[in-house]
Amino acid sequence: MNSAAPPPPGRPSAVTRGIQILERRGIAPESQILTGLVALGLIIIVGVELAPDRTPFTSLMVPLLLGNILLSPRRLPMFVAFIVVLVFLALARQTEPTARIYAAVAIEVLMALIVLVASTRRSRLGVGGAAGESMFVDLRDRISRQTGLDDLPAGWYAESAIESAGGSAFSGDFFVATRPEPWRLEVALVDVSGKGEEAGVRALQLAGSFGGLLGALPPEQFLPAANAYLRRQDWAEGFATAIHLSVDLSSGAYEVRTAGHPPAALRLAGSGKWRTLPTDGPVLGLIDEATFTCASGTLHRADALLLYTDGMVETPRRDIELGIDRLLGEAEQIMRREVSGSTQRLVDALGSRSDDRALVLLTRR
Repeated sequence: MNSAAPPPPGRPSAVTRGIQILERRGIAPESQILTGLVALGLIIIVGVELAPDRTPFTSLMVPLLLGNILLSPRRLPMFVAFIVVLVFLALARQTEPTARIYAAVAIEVLMALIVLVASTRRSRLGVGGAAGESMFVDLRDRISRQTGLDDLPAGWYAESAIESAGGSAFSGDFFVATRPEPWRLEVALVDVSGKGEEAGVRALQLAGSFGGLLGALPPEQFLPAANAYLRRQDWAEGFATAIHLSVDLSSGAYEVRTAGHPPAALRLAGSGKWRTLPTDGPVLGLIDEATFTCASGTLHRADALLLYTDGMVETPRRDIELGIDRLLGEAEQIMRREVSGSTQRLVDALGSRSDDRALVLLTRR
């Protein structure tokens, strides 16, 4: 699988190193930003005083919005108050205020209030808008890069594809993979209740937790442990479906278990046809002491295993069995042409656009 390699453990990013250098020199980056925004506001006021026809005081909206993006919730309220003071100073300089000017002032004050409300909502995080968003995205990217599908032994190939409902960057479908030993690969594909961004936070939390469980437990204990973990969460929609694959990369022996999830599909090179593997188990997070059946076998040369979520095979007007048949038929056509990139082509061609979709393909060459 071709994907970006994760940064070396413990090595900060270029942005982090730059900030650390500035802090060691006694320069606070946010203080510089605040100073620049204050200077910009004063320049605009000077422009309004000297050339009112060329510098509308509504230009104060620019530093206000920049402050909303760049400043932390601790400093933003003071800066917003400063901008409001400048707005009223600019109004006082108007020789003949019109209704249009008063309306512009009202809009400026309203925007300042909106920025303050947004700052209050972000105060729980304690960082500015851009920083908070970058932290969230960095967390998602770091978890998604820890897939364990890179650098598989010679003779093995794996790839994955995920698309969220509505094209959001965050999905309720995710997968984690790890190699607790060089010869063993563990993969879990999970579908969290909900869709798109509403399930994104829960998916991120479960991705980190399930990733730890996946590498620390024997294969037969992973789904029971994941079920127990979800049962302990106080979530209004605290359930998920999952499929777990464990493969011995030296012999090709595999075990598959499902928890309320569509069955894995196996392609045997000898027949060239796909079939589903019979597994059963309850949805994670609903009942205690759940048990999960296992389907096992051995992957030989050119055999393949396909894991997928229900968004690939289920639509409101189509039975899931028909969706599985269509997926496997399309998979056979695509894989006959080229295996590389087949998961993304399948995700693009099939499934419900109103649901999250995910695929993981493992084949022995």
